Amino acid sequence: MSWSSIKRLLKRPFVLFTIILLLKGHLAWAVTFGELLPWKVLVTEIPFIWLLFSLVEWFASKRKLTWYMVINLLVTSIFFAVIMYYKYYGVIVTYHALEQVNQVTAVSNSVFSLLAPYYLFIFTDIILYFILSFRHTKFKQWKRHMAHKGSKRAVSILFIFSLVVCLFNVLPNRASMNEITQAQEMGILSYEAYTIFSKDKTEMVPMDEISQQSIDQLKGTTVPVNPAFSQAAEGKNIIIIQLESFQNFLINLKIDGQEITPNMNKLVNSNFYFPNFYQQVGQGNTSDAEFVVNTSFYIPSIGAATQNYPDKQLPSLPKLLKEQGYQSATFHTNNVEFWNRRELYNALGFDKYYAQPFFEDEDVVFFGSTDEVLYKKTAVKLQEMDQQTEPFYAQVISMTAHHPFTIPEDKYKMTLPDRYEGTFVGDYIRAQNYADYALGLFIEDLKKNGVWDNSLIVTYGDHMGLPMYSLERKDEQLMQEIYGHEYSYKDMLNIPLVISGPGITSPRVFEQLGGQVDILPTIANLAGASLDSQIHFGQDLLNQNTNILPQRYYLPTGSFLSTKALFLSGSGYEDGTHYPLAGYEDSSVSATKAEYEQALKLLHLSDSYVSQLPDRQKK
Repeated sequence: MSWSSIKRLLKRPFVLFTIILLLKGHLAWAVTFGELLPWKVLVTEIPFIWLLFSLVEWFASKRKLTWYMVINLLVTSIFFAVIMYYKYYGVIVTYHALEQVNQVTAVSNSVFSLLAPYYLFIFTDIILYFILSFRHTKFKQWKRHMAHKGSKRAVSILFIFSLVVCLFNVLPNRASMNEITQAQEMGILSYEAYTIFSKDKTEMVPMDEISQQSIDQLKGTTVPVNPAFSQAAEGKNIIIIQLESFQNFLINLKIDGQEITPNMNKLVNSNFYFPNFYQQVGQGNTSDAEFVVNTSFYIPSIGAATQNYPDKQLPSLPKLLKEQGYQSATFHTNNVEFWNRRELYNALGFDKYYAQPFFEDEDVVFFGSTDEVLYKKTAVKLQEMDQQTEPFYAQVISMTAHHPFTIPEDKYKMTLPDRYEGTFVGDYIRAQNYADYALGLFIEDLKKNGVWDNSLIVTYGDHMGLPMYSLERKDEQLMQEIYGHEYSYKDMLNIPLVISGPGITSPRVFEQLGGQVDILPTIANLAGASLDSQIHFGQDLLNQNTNILPQRYYLPTGSFLSTKALFLSGSGYEDGTHYPLAGYEDSSVSATKAEYEQALKLLHLSDSYVSQLPDRQKK
């Protein structure tokens, strides 16, 4: 083919925009699926694009090039959103994420930190189009030549062919559990369309068929007659400290002799420590952790709990402890409207919440006052609450060690080794070192004002800080240096849990598997609060040795942790991947299909129960 023939072809918008969007599809696939030259783009993305182009060729006699650019902009925006969302969450974005649009400005630092400069090339042709359309005479002439319609017969044949290929990509993969695999087999664009038009046909389990007994049977839980540590903290204040992005590898970590989290280490080495503890959050991240911990329910299948369940009469820890005579409050330096927390706190039954106006201070990092301000003002308020006749339950949400972890230099409390400087992992470690410093000040204040000795303190991480899919090669090498092995899913989801209480706890490590859903029943046992009439999906970690933890969002649907392994679902169980947990690395253990089915049933029961709870009357 001669160069003149190629030029004539490229002047046809159908051909030109096919090539442009093919290149953009390659970029999206390279980032999300790790395939540099994926041939599947040709058989998944291009047929969907041709469907759209065929509509233009059929119906657009005027402004044809404009309509091609509209489609180009739409598809480009989808690919760009997929890239950015995957880098932050590790999942494929869908239209449901539009509910998060009002959250983006609050985490703009996080978003921009993930933006590799070459991602912006995806918009190059669009920028050039607008420049040339106003300034270049030949370009204007080319636009006018686009007015004629193509052959209707040829367009019809192409439309039917493309539709058949798209259906062939979509229909066989509808039952796949793994959303990333689904998008890869269907194609990103077809997957996005599928999520819009598909309806959830899952039937809810009737409320009268959901009982604590049925949940315990699914999990294999047997409630002991005389549970250990029952009522050990009865009448004590209960303080939950939720640490932002705090992963378990930080515990007792030293880098070139420097202790990274000395204050957490003191808590861990002097109290009850649960090293095999895992996050169970989803799209709502920190707010999801607040929901799971305070309800012992799982997160919804789509969206954040704060967006799905705030109108429900939620059984919760604040309500349970109120029956024991407790007052309750929650403390967070962020805007209470962020992630709809005002409604969440009302639904959970907190007596009071203290948010951004209470902590207003010049010492601000990211989108709220620093942990030092949080802890200092909270300690004063807790002392006031402690002086009242009834005990209190307080949840304290730290924030400064938030993605992207680029804290101001005046907050540096350590000097990083040179190899960590300028890396994502280095920024994370330095931010957590500061967060630990602030936590130490809080503990000192609570001990000085007498609150510590009269309290049970539960400390845990809310969610991961270092997603595998956000790490550059240098970061991966640093994580391998820290772990002694390649950083994996089981490492990424692992967060610490520490239970501290003067006269109650002692230096002890509990090796059993646990998750955030287990915190409520564990506290209930210690506080002597009966759960006989409150449905919960967690279990008392002080009295159970086996467990199953269904996962959502950060792992594909159908993934879970069992006592021996983390299971990452494929299209189903048979093509899933097994990651042995600590102590089982040298054996050929695997999570069983029975456990896989149990995990799915537990999620379904939780969804059914919470969705059918009565609506609450708003104040």
